[in-house]
Amino acid sequence: MLVDSAAPISASPLEVESLAVEAEKLGYDGFGAAETRHNVFSSLALAARATSRIELQSSIAVAFARNPMTVAIDANDVQLISGGRFQLGLGSQVKPHIERRFAMPWGRPAARMEDFLGAVKAIWHAWATGERLAYRGEFYQHTLMTDFFNPGPNPHGNPPVLLAAVGERMTAVAGRVADGLLVHPLTSTRYLREKTIPAVTAARGGSLDGFMLGLSALVVLGADEESRRRADRAVRGQIAFYASTPSYRAVLDLHGWGDLAERLNAMSRRQAWDEMAGAIDDDVLDAFAVSGDAATVAAKLTERFTGLIDRISFYLPYEADPAEVAALHSALRG
Repeated sequence: MLVDSAAPISASPLEVESLAVEAEKLGYDGFGAAETRHNVFSSLALAARATSRIELQSSIAVAFARNPMTVAIDANDVQLISGGRFQLGLGSQVKPHIERRFAMPWGRPAARMEDFLGAVKAIWHAWATGERLAYRGEFYQHTLMTDFFNPGPNPHGNPPVLLAAVGERMTAVAGRVADGLLVHPLTSTRYLREKTIPAVTAARGGSLDGFMLGLSALVVLGADEESRRRADRAVRGQIAFYASTPSYRAVLDLHGWGDLAERLNAMSRRQAWDEMAGAIDDDVLDAFAVSGDAATVAAKLTERFTGLIDRISFYLPYEADPAEVAALHSALRG
């Protein structure tokens, strides 16, 4: 497995830049930045200018908050600035955010995403070949590209497209039209084996050759019991937050935890966040996270995900000891 670093969701663009520089110095293979409070393309453009080797990934940029043309332009620019080190990670987000935060249309997200990615690739193809842009899909139509607005072929080629997916329909879309899949942190090895990988494999005609699976793994990390106790509480809270979302219900249903998903959803509507963390018992925690010191966590991640995941990063929703994170990286690489 390749080992990536990731910026915390609260990181500002300048913080993303400095964290990418540090990740490159420490020998990570890649560096990911999420889109929460800032524009991920701006942040990664800064990171691209400040680094020279490490791969850079948007993990994720919200596709449906944009249109295919704006995504094609932004991704092309970061690919240029980075000298070909960019990976375009996209996700759909969920209906309330698309409609109420971004005021954009929602509906049939898997079909819409397949059309979206088809449009992005058609735009890139027009730039690369000089052929007329004539994309007419169900949701998106792009039929105008004059020389004045055409950046021309990217000398580094187009970035690989990675799609975040949980449900089988979106996972199948990733298999058909993307170069890889960004596995949601609320994922168990059982869900990977029984749902995700079969859906991708079927969509790709029975082969995973050339297709990348990446995971940001939830980790309870600490060198001593007190630090692990703090991390444990934070990870249980993060699991509860994700498990309360109806879009991720299928993962819990597979394990027979559908009732838990309903209880957590009801608590989330009451904003009972502390109570939600307490609802995550040890069995649920162990299904979605690994716990221990650096050596123990590295061994557990290797055991769980070797042969399933191609790239891995550490999801740490708490303030982890940098020395312990560095030790984990070293142990996993070793």
